[in-house]
Amino acid sequence: MSFNITKTKQKRVVIVGGGFGGLKLANELHQSGFQIILVDKNNHHQFPPLIYQVASSGLEPSSISFPFRKLFNRHQDIHFRMAEAKQICPDRKILQTSIGNIDYDYLVLAAGTTSNFFGNKQIEEAAMPMKTLSEAMGLRNALLSNLERSITCDTTQERRELLNVVIVGGGATGVEIAGAIAEMKRYILPKDYPEIDHSDLHIFLIEAGNRLLSGMSVKSSRKAEEFLRRMGVNIYLNKKVTDFVAHKVILEDGMEIPTQTFIWVSGVRANEIGNLSSEAIGHGGRILVDAYNQIKGMNHVFCIGDQCLMTNDKNYPKGHPQLAQVAIQQGKLLARNLKRLEKGKKMQPFHYKNLGTMATIGRNKAVAEFKTIKTQGWFAWILWLVVHLRSILGVRNKINVLLNWIWSYLTYDQSLRLIIYAQKPKEMREKENNVRH
Repeated sequence: MSFNITKTKQKRVVIVGGGFGGLKLANELHQSGFQIILVDKNNHHQFPPLIYQVASSGLEPSSISFPFRKLFNRHQDIHFRMAEAKQICPDRKILQTSIGNIDYDYLVLAAGTTSNFFGNKQIEEAAMPMKTLSEAMGLRNALLSNLERSITCDTTQERRELLNVVIVGGGATGVEIAGAIAEMKRYILPKDYPEIDHSDLHIFLIEAGNRLLSGMSVKSSRKAEEFLRRMGVNIYLNKKVTDFVAHKVILEDGMEIPTQTFIWVSGVRANEIGNLSSEAIGHGGRILVDAYNQIKGMNHVFCIGDQCLMTNDKNYPKGHPQLAQVAIQQGKLLARNLKRLEKGKKMQPFHYKNLGTMATIGRNKAVAEFKTIKTQGWFAWILWLVVHLRSILGVRNKINVLLNWIWSYLTYDQSLRLIIYAQKPKEMREKENNVRH
């Protein structure tokens, strides 16, 4: 296999990853005299802030994803290849991938993050992460299948395991999925599963720190906790999960919670590129970059978004938060800097402009913080809806999401609770195994 892209007189920019940062960079470089090649292991852009709604049967996967080829089908200077980056040969300016090698003039890594299990292989094998659409679909299938099985199981112990949902991680994703499942318990179970006493469904949210939403203010953290407790979520703070054995989540203090629905959203680590030196890697596996997002010690190789760690910004000496706005702003500035380099001008350093953070807990319940405003409750929920709806790619997707939200709000229901397991063709499975080995 090979890329089969003819090299032109234009300088070639290869972008690894089509998340917020990579997509912003590609669009900003469009019609600026570069040949742009976007490489991603998926054929679509996904909208991570709403993945939890796919996992909880609130939205279809297609509503928060958009094919790259549809995005770029009128852009002759942007090419897409579905591949996985393996390693870099900076001396030869070559990127090695799962479909072959590609040479570059500028290389930009924007491959984002994956779930961090902190080296615990037992938890990694047992827990269900929620970073991608496929993982969200797997979680949706597990939640619904466990409800079905709880009706027909033989023992009280197994029923208890099937109806206990344990979520590890009290960040925005953990808070949002806990709230979504709590609303499912209140509004969906009595109608869809009359055989189940909905009070038997228990939701546990476990956080190793002393509060939820540690990236937000104490007031917002307390309000989020108050909302969730009122919704029936059992919250355990200052509790660390150490193991998962025989369908039991084991905590550091010896506490055990039986469950077959073990959701892990406790931290992330940067996706790896094979041959980077240990000196180029910071905490969380993030790639160290200078003030211009250039990887230290590598000319014309850059990294943006969640995958990079920049400590030059005086307001963020330990690195920027791993948020969409950081990636978008870095992608936009890097596009300008690459244009400046081609004109023989100096690059401009990056400084993050914090546009605010927010998290939704459920119907009419959210917390939002901006530079001059901190709000909780209904108004924060409206702001959350508007901001996220505006950020979704594609008019059709925006309409689908809006209609789903309106229908759910008016009827207290969704009609997306399908258990569907996809099976890849044998030939594709064999090819993927050959690539891995």
